Parts: sequence; C-alpha cells; structure tokens
Amino acid sequence: MPERKTVLCLASYEKGHDFKRQCKAQGWRVLLLASHSLKDVAKWPTEAIDELFWMHDIDKKWDPQETLRAVSYLARSNEIDRIVPLDDFDLEIAALLREHLRVPGMGETTTRYFRDKLAMRVRAQSAGLRVPEFVDVMNDARLRSFTARVPAPWMLKPRFMAGAIGIRKVENEKELWQRLMELGDERSMYVLERFLPGDVFHVDTLVFGSEVRFAIASAYGRPPFDASHGGDVFTTRILPRKDALATSLVADCKKVLAAMRLVRGASHTEFIRANADGQLYFLETAARVGGAHIADMLEAGTGLNMWREWAKIELAGEDGSYEVRAPREEYAGLLVALAREERPDTRSFADPEVVWRMDKKFHIGLVVRSASAERVDTLLADYRERIRRDLLAFVPPPARPGE
Repeated sequence: MPERKTVLCLASYEKGHDFKRQCKAQGWRVLLLASHSLKDVAKWPTEAIDELFWMHDIDKKWDPQETLRAVSYLARSNEIDRIVPLDDFDLEIAALLREHLRVPGMGETTTRYFRDKLAMRVRAQSAGLRVPEFVDVMNDARLRSFTARVPAPWMLKPRFMAGAIGIRKVENEKELWQRLMELGDERSMYVLERFLPGDVFHVDTLVFGSEVRFAIASAYGRPPFDASHGGDVFTTRILPRKDALATSLVADCKKVLAAMRLVRGASHTEFIRANADGQLYFLETAARVGGAHIADMLEAGTGLNMWREWAKIELAGEDGSYEVRAPREEYAGLLVALAREERPDTRSFADPEVVWRMDKKFHIGLVVRSASAERVDTLLADYRERIRRDLLAFVPPPARPGE
C-alpha cells in the first residue's frame, strides 16, 4: 500500500476549513501551520487535521526566514508533497517554501502577479487589457508627470494588501505629497491609480492545466471600497449567465489569467465598468477563493464548493486530472455587515430563499438563492435597507491587517 501523501496548509487567518476536509477525504495527511495569535480563538476542523503547528506572528505576518527554517525542520520527518496558502497574505511565504523545498506549485515570479498590484497592472496592460491609468510612486518626476496629466481624485493603494485594506482616496496633489511623506520608507510599497467611478464586478474561477474549467461573474452592490470606508452593507450577486455583461467579464478574466500564467488553482478577479465610457477595466486578481463569504454564495447558486474544488485541483497537481461537474444554474446573493448587537436577531429575514446565516459576533450575514435573478435582486434590496435601518454598525476599516 503506497504511503499517504502530505499537504501543508498555511493559514495566517482562519479560513479554508472545507479545503482541509477535502484533502482528508481524499486520503492525504493534512498538516496545518497557523498564526500563533489564532491559537485560542480559531475553531479549526480538527477531524481533518493530522498535525497542527503554530507560527509566531506579528499582526498575522510571519517572518519569511524564520518560517523557512521552521518548515525545513518539519520536513526532516515529513515528506511534504504540496504547500497551499489559504489566504492572500500567505502566498509569498508558500512560494518561498516551494522554491526551497522543490515542491510543485506556483513559484515566486508568478506569485508576484497575484500579490503585487503594480506588477499585475503592468502585466495586464502589456497583455492589451484596459487598466485605470496608474503610476508607481517611487520616482518624483514620474509621479509629477502623472498628476499633471491625470486629474484628481486618485486612489493610493498598498501593493501587497488584499481587498480594500489600506486604500486611500486622495483628493488633490497637496494631500498626495502629505500622505507620501507620512509613508516614509514604506512609500515604494504603494501604487497610485486614477479614480474611476463605476460599478465593480468579480469573476471567480477554477483553473487546471492553464485552462479555465469554471467561471462565474457576479456584481457587487456598492464597490467594496465604498461599502467598507462608508459604513454600509456589503452585497454581491450572481449575474445572469448569458447576459452580454457576464460574457464579457468572463472573457476578460480568461485573458487576465492567461497573462498572469495561472496554471492551476482558484482565482478571484475584479473589474470596474467606468461610468464615463461604459468600458470594463481590470482592477486586480488573486490566486485564491474569493473572501467575505463569496464562496458560500457561489455554492448556493452553483452547487460547487470552491474550497473543495480548489483542494481537488491542488492534489491532482502536475500529473493528475481534474474535471468539474456541471454546476447548478440558479442565482444567489450575499449580504454581510457589522451589527450593533453581539448576536443580532435575524429571524425576521424569514423568506424561504434564505439558505445561509452567518454565525459571528457583531456581524450579520445572509445568502439567498432562487431560480430567478430578479427575485434575488428584490430580496437583496429589501434586506439591505432593513439592515441599514435596524442593525448596521460602522467601524472604520483598518489601515493594515491585524489592527
């Protein structure tokens, strides 16, 4: 009987429980290396984990060389066959470990395209995709040329953060230089981008053998930046699959992933449709399952669990095979918000279309599902207004993870 293979999962945040369960179900040994700060708060699926190790962290960040030494020591007694990061913030560490231990998977060069907002913009632009005008903020002359040519406001974005964390809208040149001065030596870790008002969308995919095996387009309610910084309900919903907009989003996403050279895995890619010209512009991509419970919404509408499918892809690796089953073609929508109460009462949201409720202190989250996209839209609009009126709380978003 062949020895069981081993997958090492990296988790600076608590997520990916179904990924681990799928690995275990396929007969693999599952090792989890998690942030020590989660030790007393995270609820890991211990039935799916063979061994759990803790990594010292500061604000969920691990020291790369310390982690490399720790995992190299772990490898003395464990034949590690896969290394999988479960969050954006774990991608670089995973790539470093793969390169060092010679484990199959995405290396450091490709990883950069899925973590560095400057690298992904340069790459997308060179592949012929529309991208909001941007500039690095490393060179004063280049920056002044940009601000003279591209009118304010601008978006100052951390190159290596995820979602809306750390993003600042800058209204004029004086404010820009003040913010850059405050950043000091961290300045080169940012990119400046033209602010484009518009609607924001995401495409979530499964890729194997450099081929997109599954893709689905969805539309955010308010742009995530506006929802998080303005204190609002976060919403998203699956778009009608055969609409021209959904078709265009999926086609552009395939171009993005080809340009970024994603060979296998899950991805979450965002676009904006600018109010000014109605065109789609690439915003960013990530080599992971979509966050903020988007995976729960997608499972409700398609029957596919993105975490489990990603696990199947990773374990199949370079020499195996992967086929995704035909998804269910229903529609689903998601609402998530901070709540005023520790355990908000959601019993009034009693429509039969509600298929998932969040269980997290000071949060409210719901997923609705229907065969009708219009019914999902109606429910989202109604629930959003009721949450705003009766339950919504607002806390300014952190400038950095862990704050």
